[in-house]
Amino acid sequence: MVTLDDVLNGLKATAESTRLRLLALFTRGELTVSEVTQILRQSQPRVSRHLKLMSEAGLIERFKEGSWVFYRLSEDGAGRAIVQKLSELLPWDDATLKRDLERLDAVRKQREENAQAYFAANASEWDGIRALHIPEDQVEGALLEFVGPSQVSAYLDLGTGTGRILELVAPRASRAVGIDLNGEMLTLARARIERASLNHVQVRRGDLFELPYADDSFELITVHQVLHYLEDPSAAVAEAARVLKPGGRLVIADFAPHALEFLRDAHQHRRLGFADKEVAQWFKTAGLSLAGTRALPPRDQSGLTVMVWLAVAPAVPQRRQKTAEAA
Repeated sequence: MVTLDDVLNGLKATAESTRLRLLALFTRGELTVSEVTQILRQSQPRVSRHLKLMSEAGLIERFKEGSWVFYRLSEDGAGRAIVQKLSELLPWDDATLKRDLERLDAVRKQREENAQAYFAANASEWDGIRALHIPEDQVEGALLEFVGPSQVSAYLDLGTGTGRILELVAPRASRAVGIDLNGEMLTLARARIERASLNHVQVRRGDLFELPYADDSFELITVHQVLHYLEDPSAAVAEAARVLKPGGRLVIADFAPHALEFLRDAHQHRRLGFADKEVAQWFKTAGLSLAGTRALPPRDQSGLTVMVWLAVAPAVPQRRQKTAEAA
């Protein structure tokens, strides 16, 4: 419930041009402080003061990962409701806001180009890189347990890379598709699928945030070691949920929170792992239910813990009811 004080505090916290510009930026996803300063062309101390005021008012959330600090709109509560109303009033054709969004696009484009260059350069060694922190057969075994033994009609692997998970799970599906943006990765994935004689499987170039499929298209979706590269993993989960059939399963494997900063520069990781609470919130926001969690510890103290999460889409009546309420 939003109170009068909540509204008053929200209005006070945004009653300044820079803070309104920040609000506009965060409607597009989470950002680091350095990215915000790059976009607004303002000093970090000045930007940090504005962010502090907005955070104290409950409009945005702050979370720290290693040396990076991220900000995003509040997930729920009075702050979220106020932000939604204020964003409807923003003059999106204003020259200042348009320039900010253009700079945001440029920042994201450069980040994406850096990541794709890294994937292209390391495509041939990708399976070995993925296994550096924990034996990959352990991760694959846990993932297959959540996938289950039953045959499905349609299966989708997001960020398929070299196609290893696609190859592993595809025999349990009548139709299987792997999606990836990187051409070098897709070349290796196609070769893998051909060697395995998986004639019912295809790989195609595609964007995880804008999947080329209608709602309710797949019974099973996997996302293996992909989310920590993304600028907005919650949006990728929401898009996966959109194409998931009622009763379908979404299986995600990724790192638990860690502090290995070198992975940002050396391996283009944007996020240093994910906590159960954060992943559960993504599922809830996307209309899914967390149905299982598995932690796989590293082979030694220098490694990383891999988490496997299982989410399930609700039955048709529940899903329609949720959609109607959201509208």
